Amino acid sequence: MQQKTLGKTDIKVSKICLGTMTFGEQNTQQEASKQLDYATNNGVNFIDTAEIYAVPPREETYGKTEEMIGNWLQQSQKRNEIILATKIAGHGLPWIRDAEGFVEKNISKAIDGSLKRLKTDYVDLIQLHWPQRGVQLWGKQNHHPSMYKENALEQLESYYYALSQEQKKGKFKHIGLSNETAWGVMKYQQLAENQGLSPIVSNQNAYSIVRREYEVALSEISLYEKIGLLAYSPLAGGFLTGKYANNQMPENSRFQLFPQMMGYYRNERSAKAVAAYQQLADELNISLTQLCLSFVNDQPFVTSNIIGATTMEQLKENISSAEITLNEETRNKIDEIFTEYQNTGSW
Repeated sequence: MQQKTLGKTDIKVSKICLGTMTFGEQNTQQEASKQLDYATNNGVNFIDTAEIYAVPPREETYGKTEEMIGNWLQQSQKRNEIILATKIAGHGLPWIRDAEGFVEKNISKAIDGSLKRLKTDYVDLIQLHWPQRGVQLWGKQNHHPSMYKENALEQLESYYYALSQEQKKGKFKHIGLSNETAWGVMKYQQLAENQGLSPIVSNQNAYSIVRREYEVALSEISLYEKIGLLAYSPLAGGFLTGKYANNQMPENSRFQLFPQMMGYYRNERSAKAVAAYQQLADELNISLTQLCLSFVNDQPFVTSNIIGATTMEQLKENISSAEITLNEETRNKIDEIFTEYQNTGSW
């Protein structure tokens, strides 16, 4: 499988990254281990998780995903073969350090907790899961001025200093962001340069064939600053597999189990977009899943595409997308469809 360089590092990560948020909610330890075995045996060397997983986040499943990965790492003895990434939860979840978020003492506790659950001495990439200054990229896209914080830059400085102290102890190699804005990415990068600290190497945001706002400003930052996108939700929570077409609701699917999740995809415009992409996939003699994942894989600003699956069949299909390259004519057709149904998936 093709590999790309992770930011300004010497680390090479696979084009496909195994996302794990279903481990501990929709997937058992046995199923998780089988997924990890298959992925790593088929060219995937990059695994992404977070302390809040499994998803949807609940106090009962907090840290469960990391524990499952840790069990597999211990059993498989493959720690030195993979690039392991996790995330520190921001403020807002009462069962995680009293919802305080990125204060200095919490950053240390969060990293120590993840290392213990993952049964490892270090992770390759630690990420701040979401901003703490009143903005969030999975929520409203137009932010009221009252949401902005006058001391936002000072907060970023304190987070970065705390992370740097933990990095010096060898607990992790590199720093990444998640659900971050263009302003946030550049300010963190500026802090790193001005203070001689470790640079930001990645930004993990939502990106898919129907959700392309990352292209507006952040893609340019990814290319020029070498802060590549780790694209999550490339199948829009399964919506882009076509399994929800014609108002179908498969048993034990994510939308059936958790109807409160990603409701913004379930509308007439989204359905029309999926139908148009399905027709294009049929013309190419590939699955809709393969079309949508290949679109993300091909983007020059994407370092790795974070796929997730609940079944082995889904996992195999997702990984197979790495073997498909879309030509210019197909990419133009995708742009035409997106132009007609653009902003689908945003709210």
